[in-house]
Amino acid sequence: MSAEPTYDELRHMVDSLSRRSEKLARAEKAVQQQNRYLTILHETSLGLINKLDKTQLLETILKSASALARTDHVFIYLKDKKSDDGHIRICQGTGFFKQQVGRRTRFGEGIGGTVWQTGRPILINDYETWENRIPDPDLNDLHCVMGIPLDAGQSIRGIMGLAHIKPEKRFDQDDVMILSRLATLALLALEKAELYANARRELEERRKAEALIRESEQRYLNLLESSPDPIVVYNMEGVATYVNPAFEQTFGLTRDELLGKHVDFVPPEAWPETKAAIDAMLNGKKINLFETRRFTKDGRLLDVQISSTLYLDQSGKPSGNIVTLRDISSRKIAERVLYNYQNQLEELVEERTGELGRANSKLGIEIEERKRAEKALRQREKEQQAQAQHLEEVNTALKVLIKQREIDKTELQENVLSNVKELVTPYLNKIKKARLGTRHLTMLSILESNLDNIVSPFINKLSTKYFNFTPTEIKVANLIKEGHTNKEIAEVLLISKNTVLFHRHNIRTKLKIKNTRTNLRSRLLSFDQ
Repeated sequence: MSAEPTYDELRHMVDSLSRRSEKLARAEKAVQQQNRYLTILHETSLGLINKLDKTQLLETILKSASALARTDHVFIYLKDKKSDDGHIRICQGTGFFKQQVGRRTRFGEGIGGTVWQTGRPILINDYETWENRIPDPDLNDLHCVMGIPLDAGQSIRGIMGLAHIKPEKRFDQDDVMILSRLATLALLALEKAELYANARRELEERRKAEALIRESEQRYLNLLESSPDPIVVYNMEGVATYVNPAFEQTFGLTRDELLGKHVDFVPPEAWPETKAAIDAMLNGKKINLFETRRFTKDGRLLDVQISSTLYLDQSGKPSGNIVTLRDISSRKIAERVLYNYQNQLEELVEERTGELGRANSKLGIEIEERKRAEKALRQREKEQQAQAQHLEEVNTALKVLIKQREIDKTELQENVLSNVKELVTPYLNKIKKARLGTRHLTMLSILESNLDNIVSPFINKLSTKYFNFTPTEIKVANLIKEGHTNKEIAEVLLISKNTVLFHRHNIRTKLKIKNTRTNLRSRLLSFDQ
């Protein structure tokens, strides 16, 4: 039978059991603490999974950090990717740090700057005496402070910080470890949110781009649909993929008859020039204002003017060509009428020129006869003073004859000018109003100018009153007197508007009305009175 334990032995056993009980209690407390950490981390991870808004994420992270470290004073510094000025900024805070949101910290300064510089967690038991603290009196209430990096591997994305404002409260290495795990979760959630934000931004940009493309396509389609000129779009096989309403109206063919088919409206005699134009276009040249002929559905042959260019696909390869046609049949008819009229006008001018030449010759003979008569009279006055009265009467008769000849000459000149003005000028003006190309307008202006030159010998009445005007100034003066504007005068004489203004200035100077309010046209018209 064993002996009963002594008091010392019992006391030793009690102490041993007490130590074991305390150890078990600490272990149980550690397990409970660990379970609490794991529960909070698990709930945090679940809370972060479905949160894509950055502000909500930061609030969840701060709430979890506050629960894990048992403090209400938490903040997060984030580094702005667009900024490289050596600063980070508090973007979210609770408790003490709620008033510190927006604070900027330099690299290596304070808790945030030091963790940013070292890339490692830091635990400061007394912030007030810490050598790297920020010298700001507003931070004097801080005591135990901890900073955890949001480490992305290659760089620090931000810093999570926690603090106690009561001196007796402390953080330990377990807090550093568990909050480092939270920082890892937070970094993943932030990166996911950024990826989501980037994806949404790219998606929005793509939607905007697609909307712009659709809008551009609609504008392009509206332009084609509203064009008064026929337009047809071919693919590279020469099959029509689009025709506008003007094409249907001009050629009498419907879209159902054209789309997906080769448009057979080229006359046999126009095939060589058409094929040459197609080959040139396929070699990269643009076809501009190519004149040819095309059939309509009812067999009519239209004169057309064609412009064509290739369009490219997304890879930059030719995908087809756009052909714009313009019906110039009316213009061609007008050109033929103008050509015939021009020939008739030339014949008429030649005939009138001959008549005027004969009249001038006759007048020259008469003037020469008058000179001889005057000479004979003067000689006769010397020889026969007695016949002075008779010679005076003869001289008077000759003057009357010459005056009548001058009147006849003036009437002839006025008739010629009137015929040109009434029989020629109105038709020239009508032709001007027709839709003519630049080349034909130029030819018409040359024709009108030549006509003016032809009748210019008959406007000597005006030119003699224009003193020492140059031929061009005489032409300008005549057109001013007729009421033409500077622009019209420039078009008629084929000179610039500035040149017309220069001649007007010279005319006013020679008429001595420069720097006065006298109307130039009124002054010129006064010479005819």
